Amino acid sequence: MDFDWNGHLREQLDWHWRVHFRPRLDGLSDDEYLWEPVPGAWNVRPRSTGSTGMAAGGGEFTIDWETPEPSPPPVTTIAWRLGHMIVGVLGMRNAAHFGTGSTHYLSHHYAGTAAGALEQLDEAYHAWSGGVASLGAEGLERPCGPAEGGFAAEPMATLVLHINREMIHHGAEILLLRDLFLRTAR
Repeated sequence: MDFDWNGHLREQLDWHWRVHFRPRLDGLSDDEYLWEPVPGAWNVRPRSTGSTGMAAGGGEFTIDWETPEPSPPPVTTIAWRLGHMIVGVLGMRNAAHFGTGSTHYLSHHYAGTAAGALEQLDEAYHAWSGGVASLGAEGLERPCGPAEGGFAAEPMATLVLHINREMIHHGAEILLLRDLFLRTAR
């Protein structure tokens, strides 16, 4: 009996996306998107207004950024977390493995609105999901390659599991920030 590992790996994230995460982003306002729950939070900001020495981005808006990351890490906004998911979690992997075109924190055009960020997120997620589906069973077994640094020798299935964890983790953080905004910022 053949077991559809590819389908099961995709379903793990897709269930979270369809049932839990993406529906709860409906109605995300710009105020929520940019809300800073604590002073000094990292955010997406109009160019030249960043709060860090290394704001990154290629458009009108940049993301607060520092390398190395400060310790302890800063609190980040919904906008920042969505930017991280769009670029670092999905976009750079889509480019490296599925030929979607180059993207990087330094050159990405970050959205200044919730609607714009959600459009970018949907596009990045669907490219990832379609790319993983195209791998089939054999593609899940091949090594990730040099684009993945520490994952280079690992099979693509390991990267897919990692991205699933990242998406679920950061999605939960975003939904918690929405809950906090609803109860404290209004």
